[in-house]
Amino acid sequence: MPRAVRYLVLGAGAIGGAIGGRLYQHGRDVVLIAQGDHLRALQERGLELRDPAGHVRLDVPAVGSAAQAGPRPGDVVLLTTKSQQSEEALRALAAVAPAGTAVVCAQNGVENERVALRRFADVYGMRVILAATHLEPGVVEISTSPVSGILDLGRYPSGSDGLASAVAEDLRAVGFDAEESEHVMEHKYLKLLSNLTNAIEAACGTLEDPVASELASAARREARACYEAAGIALADEVAERERRRLRGPLQPAKGPVQAGGSSWQSLERGTGNIEADWLNGEIVLLGRLHGIATPVNERLRQVANEMARQRRRPGSITPTELAGGLIAQSRS
Repeated sequence: MPRAVRYLVLGAGAIGGAIGGRLYQHGRDVVLIAQGDHLRALQERGLELRDPAGHVRLDVPAVGSAAQAGPRPGDVVLLTTKSQQSEEALRALAAVAPAGTAVVCAQNGVENERVALRRFADVYGMRVILAATHLEPGVVEISTSPVSGILDLGRYPSGSDGLASAVAEDLRAVGFDAEESEHVMEHKYLKLLSNLTNAIEAACGTLEDPVASELASAARREARACYEAAGIALADEVAERERRRLRGPLQPAKGPVQAGGSSWQSLERGTGNIEADWLNGEIVLLGRLHGIATPVNERLRQVANEMARQRRRPGSITPTELAGGLIAQSRS
């Protein structure tokens, strides 16, 4: 991959804004693709990127669609939409992208790469551990410094190549802990275990409550049973914990309020949709395919979607209400 590569960030919210912003801040060629008020703010004022060390305003180019970005040979597309938006985004991209366009799925869940592979031959998975928040148009906050996050990538379904190596090199140069991985989906399935709690945090506003903690443990137990039944391998969990530790503690970029994760932010912004079908719903799907009961993940999936449709605020129900008696069942 030539050094003059251009990154098209398709979905420049919290994750896309953080990655694209860092790349642009350090001299890479970047175009952000966004919509609505966020797009207008980016075009009028630029991207305000905040972290615990300070704030910077970046005049990064921003457009409203893949077509307006004008994809050209050699571009690398960073797909950073939520999973529920991937199908529409990829369909629009495929209509205008030249042959050989590389798509890097920098998203939660494990389905996006498969969806992308229907339309693009060169698909890469990226495991994202990045505490980023996007609640205000034109503003993205990163809650760790000096390491902005952990971004590992490799070809889908497996393997690595020169493009993966070059992208990882770029990401390391701009402040991320990034490695090539020949088995990137093992990292993404491991990350999915932690993402199963997103619905709990969004619905209840906390993961600290004892009932919320038990619910999270029960959801992960179901997932591990499904992984075992499906023969799904996971990355080294000890090494994962160490890399997270080295990233440093979370620190708010401004003020005393620490926002929640991606699903919490979806409810807070009132988007009307949430990614639970591709997180807890992935475990439900595996359970149905392999004969494993997954009542906890099904409950989390249903409640998160209902709250999103009703545009309820995060923390609107208690952990006991969310559990709905499932904790007692899981103990028996």
